[in-house]
Amino acid sequence: MKVLTQRIQTSSKAAKLLEWGKLVTVMGSAQIALQALGFVGGILVIRLLPTQEYALYTLANTMLGTMVLLADGGISTGVMAQGGQVWQDRERLGVVLATGMDLRRKFAIISLLVATPALIYLLRHQNASWLLTILLTLSLIPAFFTALSGTLWEIAPKLHQRIGLLQSIQVGASIGRLILLGASLFLFPWSYIAVLAAGIPQIWANFRLRKLAHTLAAPNQPIDPVIRQDILNKVKRLLPDAIYYCFSAQFAVWVMSIFGSTTAVASLGALGRLAVALSLFTAMFSALVLPRFARLPYDSALLMRQFSRIITGMLLLCAAIVGGVWLFSTPILWVLGRQYANLESEIVLMMIGKCIGLVAYSAFSLCTSKGWVINPIVSISLSMASIVCGAFFVDVTSLRGIFILDIFVAAVQLIMHLVYGYLQFHSAKPVSELSEIE
Repeated sequence: MKVLTQRIQTSSKAAKLLEWGKLVTVMGSAQIALQALGFVGGILVIRLLPTQEYALYTLANTMLGTMVLLADGGISTGVMAQGGQVWQDRERLGVVLATGMDLRRKFAIISLLVATPALIYLLRHQNASWLLTILLTLSLIPAFFTALSGTLWEIAPKLHQRIGLLQSIQVGASIGRLILLGASLFLFPWSYIAVLAAGIPQIWANFRLRKLAHTLAAPNQPIDPVIRQDILNKVKRLLPDAIYYCFSAQFAVWVMSIFGSTTAVASLGALGRLAVALSLFTAMFSALVLPRFARLPYDSALLMRQFSRIITGMLLLCAAIVGGVWLFSTPILWVLGRQYANLESEIVLMMIGKCIGLVAYSAFSLCTSKGWVINPIVSISLSMASIVCGAFFVDVTSLRGIFILDIFVAAVQLIMHLVYGYLQFHSAKPVSELSEIE
């Protein structure tokens, strides 16, 4: 009997490993395809747009990202946390999505009203004509609203781990975006055409995502005031962090542009392109790991065990990435160009900081998926204090110094989220039914 039990357990573990292997292969292949399509699309925009038009396109795209971040303000996190509790109940999951969509529409209008004057001012400051300014602003609106809706429609498929279908929709949208960009910019090399061409395929993607979500969550559900208030409570804690992030995300660039040389700023931008590769692991974490953790019951031992496993796995992954960059720094820098060939130590420092930031983001996301959010006064204060304190001990006018500062700030973020997470696990109440990550 004991031997039989051991064989069953071994078979179960093997099946689980096989399932995870298939998921990672599907997700990884799709993400590589998405990254490649996005890269080719970016090159097309750079090559086909005149310099002035590309500058305006970059400005509009940057503002679009800021608008989306502010309009979300933690709503998608609140919906994920609520959905993780009722994901097996089609009716209740539909209520959660309907409530989140209602809040998202209201926040989107506020974000649009706040960001539009700022965008108009920046475009005019870059010598854009009034006609071009109006066309660019209008071209952002469909991309803005479709980006917001898409992130919520993806939650139900993520919770049910319909990864293959989700990835096929995303790849299809990326292919459509690439084709539309190439066809339109060859004929009309204007910035607002590029923005429209990049946003229109998301309309098709949202139609497919909504159809997929409705097979998992009942459509046309009423808005629940209790769920609405719970999501708003998350927003109250996350929105200040989102606002802070909008201004702090480009901190290194601002510091180098004020105190550093032009060469240092260029090097910072060039090395920063390499960090985009980490978005592959961020996407896989968000699609495969985070929804499964959100589905776990509130049992302190179970949550702590799974949290520790995930963080340990992320640390090992990041150690491998940093090791690979250290070993192959010379050929990696060769890809960037000869002018960056002497940045072997800087590229390793940059990747260490970005990897620590990736683990800190993972710990933060795991906590918020269970509805646990650090008081923004505490998190923002600690973040700002780490920047100020770190700046006293490193030379922020050098590229090496700015990367060391980034490592210090990211390490403080990681420690903060780990400590907060383990404190919350101790307060989680055990439940009778335990479920492991499947």
